[in-house]
Amino acid sequence: MKFKRSSGIILHPTSLPGPHGIGELGPEAHRWINFLSQAGCALWQVLPLGPTGYGDSPYQCFSAFAGNPYLISLDKLVDEKLLEPADLADRPAFPTDHVDYWPVICWKLSVLDKAYENFKHINSKKLQQEYEAFQAQQAFWLNDFAVFMALKDVHNGAPWHTWETPLRQRQPQALAAVQQEHARSIERQVFLQFLFFRQWAEVHEHARQEGIRIIGDIPIFVAHDSADVWANPGLFYLDKAGQPTIVAGVPPDYFSPTGQLWGNPLYRWDVHKANGYEWWLRRIRSVLEMVDIVRIDHFRGFAAYWEVPGDAPTAQTGRWVPGPGKHFFEAVRSALGDLPIIAEDLGVVTPDVSDLRDSMGLPGMKIVQFAFSGDPADPFLPHNYSEHCVVYTGTHDNDTARGWYERINDVEKDFYRRYLARDGHDVSWDMIRAAWSSVAVLALAPIQDFLSLGNEARMNYPGNPSGNWQWRMPAETISELLRNRIKETNYIYRRDKDTVEIVKVESYDNF
Repeated sequence: MKFKRSSGIILHPTSLPGPHGIGELGPEAHRWINFLSQAGCALWQVLPLGPTGYGDSPYQCFSAFAGNPYLISLDKLVDEKLLEPADLADRPAFPTDHVDYWPVICWKLSVLDKAYENFKHINSKKLQQEYEAFQAQQAFWLNDFAVFMALKDVHNGAPWHTWETPLRQRQPQALAAVQQEHARSIERQVFLQFLFFRQWAEVHEHARQEGIRIIGDIPIFVAHDSADVWANPGLFYLDKAGQPTIVAGVPPDYFSPTGQLWGNPLYRWDVHKANGYEWWLRRIRSVLEMVDIVRIDHFRGFAAYWEVPGDAPTAQTGRWVPGPGKHFFEAVRSALGDLPIIAEDLGVVTPDVSDLRDSMGLPGMKIVQFAFSGDPADPFLPHNYSEHCVVYTGTHDNDTARGWYERINDVEKDFYRRYLARDGHDVSWDMIRAAWSSVAVLALAPIQDFLSLGNEARMNYPGNPSGNWQWRMPAETISELLRNRIKETNYIYRRDKDTVEIVKVESYDNF
């Protein structure tokens, strides 16, 4: 699919401001979309939207299809009479600059329980019809997920491979007993998904009306402790006890000298191929119903992936194994058409990865932060880009631009200053201008860079098991001053979605 020259901002919904301890799909999400539109941006990039599990990572979700209930807007539920204002009166004093996940989860789920009980007694034919329609539309994954989550509650959050054998193996008699014994808990999970999808649909529709396309994210792998693996064990390399025999990771790289041991079970691609990639087609179709463009995380894994023994302590002992390659993407294209996909082709990019990306006509990614450790031939330097790529100052896995500059060595700093002809006092915006002025068809930066924030605002440290995904945007961020600066930058570099008159700013001293 051919993209139009434009720009956008990376901000995961958990980072939106608001009073309930975590960003939500309510007024602040709609206000954020308005801000993007008024700033001339055409893109909003988010991370995976699934229900987070271990480490609160959106890349380790309990389902590849479900939504994150912690994002449900409580204020909207009050507006719809599914909650009363008094139901929010006992809200703890949550921090506003980061998500303190466990207290937020405990309090918010208790409030959502009240919304479920109210739903059971509310007399709204329209709401009930919407609920039933949602169940029919999402039937292929919804009940498995709801049962999975209900069973996790029964087992105090323990992973599915530790459950009793009949449940672990999904024996029909055991599942039938669960459906009856835990009917309320299962229905509660379905209701939470109904709320999430309903609110996200409203956010997505508002974005469309404002001319904003949402870029979503499909992680190539799924979490071991997920409804996907529990419900479809034959699609993965597992032993009889449900443990993965081989797992995903990457070899030693920029981020980690021992590699990254992700631990996700690997796909039995022969089985997927034999059934026409049915599970994957449903997954991609499901995501594209929620967003407009998809970034495929770890794209190189479709060419070849790093296979690590299931009991290995690090990722160093892995090996490269061929992935499904062109056959997979040709099957996707045949079934779903020419899709708006961005290939996350970072890391170890070998010729087979580039060939797969180019043969499918997919734009790859460029990261400005990676550009200054080499020489003028470095492919991440803007003068070496082709138009058919997507440039980022950095992503959720990188430090902020300012944090990066404050930590690199003097040689890299010197090349940065020479290349950009800047003295380093305004690194974040120097990088934004470098990305925006390039020929890359799409240019994006995290909101942290537009705010010139340092390392304290970093979203994720790859390889760190905890302390990630917590940063939240200050409520005062969405200001007229920032909007005008972004608007002018979009205009100057021909990325303004509205191509209106330049916003004249006399001085940047106060930005």
